[in-house]
Amino acid sequence: MGISSDFPIWDKLTSQQKELIEKSAVKRFAPKGTLLHNGSADCVGLFVIHSGRLRAFIISDEGKEVTLYRLFEHDICLFSASCIMENIQFDVTVEAEKDTELWIIPTNTYKQIVENSAVVANYTNKIMASRFSEVMWLIEQVMWKSFDKRLSAFLLKESDIEQSDSLKITHEVISHHMGTAREVVTRMLRYFQSEGMVHLTRGGILIKDRKKLEKLAEE
Repeated sequence: MGISSDFPIWDKLTSQQKELIEKSAVKRFAPKGTLLHNGSADCVGLFVIHSGRLRAFIISDEGKEVTLYRLFEHDICLFSASCIMENIQFDVTVEAEKDTELWIIPTNTYKQIVENSAVVANYTNKIMASRFSEVMWLIEQVMWKSFDKRLSAFLLKESDIEQSDSLKITHEVISHHMGTAREVVTRMLRYFQSEGMVHLTRGGILIKDRKKLEKLAEE
């Protein structure tokens, strides 16, 4: 099956635009952990996710990571083609959080379509606005919410994503998502366990009391 089933506004493209994308797009398999994009100088092209999941994050000078957002099936990653966005430069890193199949549309191809299609330009702007909203939400969480509330909200979101109360995730991975030290995550999870909200296992976390976590996250 081609890119037509994965590109969100395929039906709104002209036949010429469809042909251009079909001829230039390349499908790639990225195993879990693969770095697909590394900073604003790395303009590899537009990512269109067929299956799996990508994680976009930033890295501090001290090496701490903070997850900005995730990308799921049929999502588009704009920052991997950041050079088409004049005056907007972000050192965002994108990696495969799970084994992922994706299409890569060359930057020049997408730029050509954006410049000649109001529909695609508007769609691109909507995606950009959505990503900025997610980043602003993250900044608000970091600045104004205590870590216990942020961690409880993170666990609930992970549970929704995985559709399970049993999470196969390490304390170190959580620390990368949240931009804090692994020891801080471990201490807070042990507190959650003492309060009966979770049960810690080797390499995993079992949510035992969702209502308590939800109440903490909403306080």
